[in-house]
Amino acid sequence: MPATSQPHPHRRRRTTRLLAAAAGLATVGALAAALPSTASADDHRGGHRPSRYQDVQLLSFNDLHGNLEPPAGSSGRVTHVHEDGTTETIDAGGIEYLATHLREARKGNKYSITAAGGDMVGASPLISGLFHDEPTIEALNKLDLDVTAVGNHEFDEGARELARLQYGGCHPTDGCYTDKRFKGADFPYLAANVLDEKTKKPILKPYWVWKKNGVKVGFIGVTLEGTPDIVSAEGVKGLVFKDEVETINKYAKLLQRQGVKSIVALVHEGGFPASSAYNYDCDSPGAGDGISGPIVDIAKNVTPQVDALVTGHTHAAYVCTINDPSGKPRMVTSAASFGRLYTDTTLTYDRWTGDIARTAVKSANHVVTRDVPKAPDMTELISKWNTLAAPIGNRAIGHISADIGNSGTESPLGDLIADAQLAYGKELDPETDLALMNPGGIRAPLTYAAKAGEGDGVVTYAEGFTVQPFANTVNLQDFTGEQLIQVLKEQVSGANTASPKILQISSGLTYTLDLTKTGADRVLADSVRLNGAPIDPSAVYRVATNSFLAGGGDGFPTLGQGTNDLVGADDLTALEKYLTTNSSATNPIAPPKADRITVVS
Repeated sequence: MPATSQPHPHRRRRTTRLLAAAAGLATVGALAAALPSTASADDHRGGHRPSRYQDVQLLSFNDLHGNLEPPAGSSGRVTHVHEDGTTETIDAGGIEYLATHLREARKGNKYSITAAGGDMVGASPLISGLFHDEPTIEALNKLDLDVTAVGNHEFDEGARELARLQYGGCHPTDGCYTDKRFKGADFPYLAANVLDEKTKKPILKPYWVWKKNGVKVGFIGVTLEGTPDIVSAEGVKGLVFKDEVETINKYAKLLQRQGVKSIVALVHEGGFPASSAYNYDCDSPGAGDGISGPIVDIAKNVTPQVDALVTGHTHAAYVCTINDPSGKPRMVTSAASFGRLYTDTTLTYDRWTGDIARTAVKSANHVVTRDVPKAPDMTELISKWNTLAAPIGNRAIGHISADIGNSGTESPLGDLIADAQLAYGKELDPETDLALMNPGGIRAPLTYAAKAGEGDGVVTYAEGFTVQPFANTVNLQDFTGEQLIQVLKEQVSGANTASPKILQISSGLTYTLDLTKTGADRVLADSVRLNGAPIDPSAVYRVATNSFLAGGGDGFPTLGQGTNDLVGADDLTALEKYLTTNSSATNPIAPPKADRITVVS
């Protein structure tokens, strides 16, 4: 529905912040010229005129994915690199700690804005996902989030559900979860490049302007144009996703005509820094191209009228400058994911021009450490929703002997899930031969360490839900051997050429991936075996996948061409059945060896 037909979602009118942001930012680039004092524009008492330059603090984060509780395992850690090149791992994340860090950061900053780069919800742990992410919206309201872009995961349940998260109302089928009607987001979701197919208008507001004492900063929000390729067809039904650059440039011109010359783009698309350390300096001497990926081309082509880009989607951490079309450096940031980091950026606003003095922009990522006091209001919120979720979430569904991770070309957890879907597929049809699982559908590791209410090695339903939160069904389809080999080649070709998506495979399927080659040739067709026998191009194989892959998602068009479809229960049911059948307290499941794909590099 067009934004113009809805009431303005930003219900609050904040004139001052009780809590605002801190010093200690790392300067990116030297000042081109000495700037006058940035005395507060509130200093009108005694006839003082406001300073020409006013520092505006921009706090930002992205890809929270409903992680209200501290994320587990590697999903809850960040890497810090020291000056001598050594690294350390820091536990990070959790909305109770994020709230404390942001509130502390805002102190002393009367001009402070908090913005996000999309995927605030979707693929969420049970505490949020079970309640269609109402708990996360409630937490973000308490966090005083000012504005966010939509991300691809905001469309997991379709545009109508996204509109409900924005404007409020009880869930159309589940109803109200508490005795209070869900009021929706106090902050605007921006969806400038997401149009209603019929009206050709944005489904939500395309931009929003923050104002205070004459200072105006405009925000334009977009998600990646390729959202339909990574979201179920039902989730994007009736929507059109436009080019990110063209859309941002269009609305930047519109804001300029309205007298808003300081502009920030919130872009749910990202890049890949040369280092995984959150404090890696993209702009350090000798770093060369410190960042790669889609955001680089976007940043190079977005109009110079935009002063900074807050990005996301790739779950990477970076603070980089990328030259705009005029050759002028411009700040581009991302704060990893799951609330583990936040970015603190200083935008120096020139009251004479109404624009940002870009030579004075400075920014840095900060860790959401867990050594600070928990925010009491967030603790109360988590307790409330956990109480409602406990009867479902605390049920034990299996036992493991050690952490089962979800990282790497082939991950132990990916193998486990593929084996679970193969076993479930054989229940539906004994002729099922193999299973394929997309890595993006695996959202967290399984951790051995006990949580409250369980023992070491116990896997609860809540943990399983965190791993597979999408409620995709397990689908069986027939493919020829030739098609199966083509599917494997599509991991590293076509839409996946630049960023390969390596499918996780069930026991019995093996092949070699040669990274010294390029494109589809990286999959050695002659190496593909099933239970030791070469794949016969003319034979028919029964393959289990989730419904997202069965629709050709994640750049696998051949998987959308299967025949003889049979639709089963959801993928979490398949995982639960496998864990329950194959593990016990005395005989837990060990992590698979992840040796089904031979990688040559």
